[in-house]
Amino acid sequence: MVQLHNRPGGNEAPGAQAPGGVRSKGLDSGSVGLLGNAVIGVSTVAPVYCLTTTLGTTVAAVGLRMPALFLAGFLPMMLVAFAYRELNKAIPDSGTSFTWTVKAFGPKVGWMCGWGLVIATIIVLSNLAGVATEYLYLLLGEITRSDSVAALNDNRLVHVLTCLALIAVATMISYRGMTATKGVQYALVGLQLAVLGLFGVMAIVKASGHGAAGSLHFSWSWLDPFRATSFTSFVAGLSLSLFMYWGWDACLSANEETGGSEKTPGRAAMLAMAVLVGSYLFTAVAVQMYAGIGTTGTGLGNPETSSNVLAVLAGPVMGTGLGVLLFVAVLASASASLQTTFIPVSRTVLAMSVYEALPASFAEVNERHKTPGRAIVTAGVGTGAFYTVMTLVSSHVLADTIAALTLMICFYYSLTAFACAWYFRHDLRRSVRDALLKCVFPLLGGLTLAAIFGKSLVDMADPSYGSGSSVFGVGSVFVVGAGLLALGLVVMAVMTRRSPAFFRGEVLTRDTPALVIPD
Repeated sequence: MVQLHNRPGGNEAPGAQAPGGVRSKGLDSGSVGLLGNAVIGVSTVAPVYCLTTTLGTTVAAVGLRMPALFLAGFLPMMLVAFAYRELNKAIPDSGTSFTWTVKAFGPKVGWMCGWGLVIATIIVLSNLAGVATEYLYLLLGEITRSDSVAALNDNRLVHVLTCLALIAVATMISYRGMTATKGVQYALVGLQLAVLGLFGVMAIVKASGHGAAGSLHFSWSWLDPFRATSFTSFVAGLSLSLFMYWGWDACLSANEETGGSEKTPGRAAMLAMAVLVGSYLFTAVAVQMYAGIGTTGTGLGNPETSSNVLAVLAGPVMGTGLGVLLFVAVLASASASLQTTFIPVSRTVLAMSVYEALPASFAEVNERHKTPGRAIVTAGVGTGAFYTVMTLVSSHVLADTIAALTLMICFYYSLTAFACAWYFRHDLRRSVRDALLKCVFPLLGGLTLAAIFGKSLVDMADPSYGSGSSVFGVGSVFVVGAGLLALGLVVMAVMTRRSPAFFRGEVLTRDTPALVIPD
């Protein structure tokens, strides 16, 4: 069997060091179980929010193959999830991707992997705050039957101030610890999944009856991704579906706070993925049956409604009364994810600081709540500042930043998958199970995401990609995405001077697991 490192956390004092340089962080060990951890994973992904923002855009890319692309996006994510599970068994550390890639490839690759995760999370947090604000005023407008109340979201000052307030509330709840987080999440996740299920059933029933103009009968060909019109459209649709699954790794970021940290987080991630793919396929089929893919009215191909499909379909599918529930579900989804998304970014920053890859001040853990308080507050302030600046500069810049998110996701997920295959390379011949789960599956997942990363870079260089703006003839989405990754190289160069020990590999050592004779 593989010899495991001493588990960080538990009863060890903060900063206690195990073999290989792995250190405890002083987090609240055992405060989350399997179900709570899985709920955190589902919440971070925000399934209802993802659906309303990507159903239309995916149809625009691949037409009737929209459900197939949701299934295709699930496959590389599941392969990468095996990598996370196996690495977590060996090294259950809250630094996850950062820690594991350092152990496999060394400090510089690990640092950049951590940077990719942090930047992706900040982008998503800001977008979640924007969506939550939009749906808050849409909901208030529906309740009060007032267009002027709903239109408050269009007031830039009101919008930004409301976003900042929501970010502050989410930061406060996350600061208070995993117990507070878990309690809020049970209610919010349960609500959004229940409403989503009701919406899907009603859409199928109505499509089977009178339906709407453009309603379709179900076809198994909808689940065939190879019928996409072109490879470019397939990759574009796949990139969108990858975004819809991003965030399940929050289960692993909470590993030091989960009972049975070596196995439970991996199982929770698999459970969360199963819930997500089931919800997405069911809703995608139901919506496509009811609305069709037409480019007018409630059709999913209508460019005027593609960014907010569920808001358009709420009334026609569920009626005026029940339709309000769908607005509540989207608001709950965005709000829940806004809170739990602080988990991966704060735990990664905490780990990077504990291992001296970032300033020592971020290693501070609140004694009462057992949370990385300074990292959480810094993430909240950074998110608020990022969203405010991007909103004031240009809505196009903000949209292009979100479009560039695929690069960050593919970047750090693929590195983590490759790290698994390399770290466990000596286990390749031990058994079929080890060969598949530790090497082959992670390698396939990593290669798939790396290919999407490369193809997306090429496509994003086209000025027509995203908002259609460009910088010196190069697409602004490419400039934003590549620029944020390049910024990581600059920050790493600064940290190399400030923390030479980490970058010399003296703090968190690079190694592979030792093999021992089974008991």
